[in-house]
Amino acid sequence: MTRHALTIPLFAACLIAAAPLPAIPQVRIKDIAHFEGVRENQLIGYGLVVGLNGTGDSLKNSPFTRKSMEGMLGRLGVGNLSDEQIKSKNTAAVMVTANLGAFARRGATLDITVSSLGDATSLRGGTLLVTPLSGADGNIYAVGQGPVSVSGFSVRGQAASVTDGVPTVARISNGAIVEREVEFALNELNSVRLALRNPDFTTASRMAEAINQSPGNTKARVLDPGTVEVQGAGKSDIPQLLAGIENLTVTPDSAARVVIDAKTGTIVIGANVRIDEVAISQGGLTVMVREGAEVSQPQPVSVGGTIVVPTTEIDLVPRDSGFAVLQGDVSLQDLVDGLNAIGIGTRDTIAILQALKEAGALHADLEII
Repeated sequence: MTRHALTIPLFAACLIAAAPLPAIPQVRIKDIAHFEGVRENQLIGYGLVVGLNGTGDSLKNSPFTRKSMEGMLGRLGVGNLSDEQIKSKNTAAVMVTANLGAFARRGATLDITVSSLGDATSLRGGTLLVTPLSGADGNIYAVGQGPVSVSGFSVRGQAASVTDGVPTVARISNGAIVEREVEFALNELNSVRLALRNPDFTTASRMAEAINQSPGNTKARVLDPGTVEVQGAGKSDIPQLLAGIENLTVTPDSAARVVIDAKTGTIVIGANVRIDEVAISQGGLTVMVREGAEVSQPQPVSVGGTIVVPTTEIDLVPRDSGFAVLQGDVSLQDLVDGLNAIGIGTRDTIAILQALKEAGALHADLEII
């Protein structure tokens, strides 16, 4: 007879915390905010990838690929072709996307992403033909072309197939050339605005204070939790002004938050999380499995044979860990120590945090992703 013990819950605690908590470090303004107007612009275009080894679009299911091939060949001087004469499987219609960086000048290169639009199975080995890339205003800002680079692959046989990664999405490093610049007269600005990546009144106020105390005759004021406006004295050198501001250091503030990833069982608890005095009890089950065998023999002078019949017994034993008391206004480290003292798993920790929030004892934003 064999005996197995299975304890529920099975998951080990995955509570991310630091002990003891260090002081919040100072960070540069450029790492927590960006200047309004200094941003990227998204570009998009439609093109063709040729040279595929039979993995392109099937023209029957992708009529737009056929029309694109007819138009391309017509512009190159090839006469009108009927549908029966175009049967290539080495061409794929694709969408090309890129990000035009701030202050990108004419002649600069961009990385582009090429994504299949039809039913092509792979873009490996293909070459993107000249593709204009336009912005949201309809103007063409760059032109892309070149051999594509695919990280995934797909292999198919008559009875099986293997696919690794996404072979229908590719990239071309420096595959586009900027043909038009986005006009932005930085030196003509009378003031600049800093946009916080995580809006917060306290952080914005500290940023304005650090700028006002910095060398130079500049004046900063908080417009809202996510915006700080900076004005220079007279006609200032705006790029030099921004270079000085972005390297100033501040101590950012953040709201107390607990983030739970229920899919992976990951829990992240912020340093400012506080909990009122509560008592926590966590219970579970211990499953006892006993396996054995019984022998069944036929009666004397009868037809039959000896049969071995397996048997299984399962017992459920409740397990109660008792109560653990967390004193009032506990810190992050106290919370972690208290939960670990109960010896619970990650799934039960998530349930406890949700129950604490419902009870009003958890003073933090509980975010479940």
